[in-house]
Amino acid sequence: MTEKIIPVERVNPGRFFGPDNVNFQYIKSCFPKLKLAARGNEIKVSGSAAEVSDFEQKLSLMFVFLEHHPQLTTTDIQSIVGNQIPREGEVSGPAEAIVFGPKGNVVRARTANQRKLVEEVSKNDVVFAVGPAGTGKTYTAVALAVRALKNKEIKRLILARPAVEAGESLGFLPGDLKEKIDPYLKPLYDSLSDMIPADKYARYIENGTIEIIPLAFMRGRTLDHCFVILDEAQNATETQLKMFLTRMGPNAKVVITGDLSQIDLPRSQRSGLSTAIRILGEIKGIKIVELDTSDVVRHRLVKEIIKAYDTHHNSGRDLAVERKRRGEEPEKQD
Repeated sequence: MTEKIIPVERVNPGRFFGPDNVNFQYIKSCFPKLKLAARGNEIKVSGSAAEVSDFEQKLSLMFVFLEHHPQLTTTDIQSIVGNQIPREGEVSGPAEAIVFGPKGNVVRARTANQRKLVEEVSKNDVVFAVGPAGTGKTYTAVALAVRALKNKEIKRLILARPAVEAGESLGFLPGDLKEKIDPYLKPLYDSLSDMIPADKYARYIENGTIEIIPLAFMRGRTLDHCFVILDEAQNATETQLKMFLTRMGPNAKVVITGDLSQIDLPRSQRSGLSTAIRILGEIKGIKIVELDTSDVVRHRLVKEIIKAYDTHHNSGRDLAVERKRRGEEPEKQD
């Protein structure tokens, strides 16, 4: 049994512990094998040597985070605790800011794989970012695109999405073409609004500096001096994804994001994302970055929800294999 007393002296204790000690209570829930107690501006921790060492390193990362941010939230704590302790050669402190938003928020890579995504986009012209919901694939890609636009590295920013309904039929949508397709593109609008002032954003949209369009509208175009993002690429067919990738001009940067566990295409259509990853990964200048549940930066429950569904699907596949081996009929669904 190891016991240590760690002073909270690098940062404001009130900001660290949070209102009504909410942050500290959450930290305690993240380390159930340790006995933690707060005494004034000190934390007393006791447990196994390995667990105490792990806690110290994660606590140090929280202090570093607070040195660069106005507050520490339970979501931030979950992100820090959920990551692996930095490996040799990795940066242990907060990553460099990608872009500064209009409300003072700083957008930066928050996990190891998000940092890897930032690095690979800087070194390659085509990057696939694949992983479950909430891992910051699209948000990080949009931030990199906005930074390139602000630094005048590109002339245009183009964001595309397949206009595919998520497991439901919305029927006829009223309005003109823009009003019909906007619901599909809303997540991209939301990301941009966090990073670009409203007046400048409206001007960019009006003069075509920023385009947010359905994937189908990309056919026939050549995209040069652009940063192009294809979001929700798991809902693009093989033909559509090939069409999209062959739009690249000589000075284009392309990021394709997707989650292969959330394909909304009809069963008769194959997702082009899995094919593209399989056949393009060895081409020089194309890189595939895989994110996982450790990169989830939404509510702490999102990670647990993803794990639960993965376990459920895996057990279902195992059961189907066993039934087939025994020659049984597959179970009918009601």
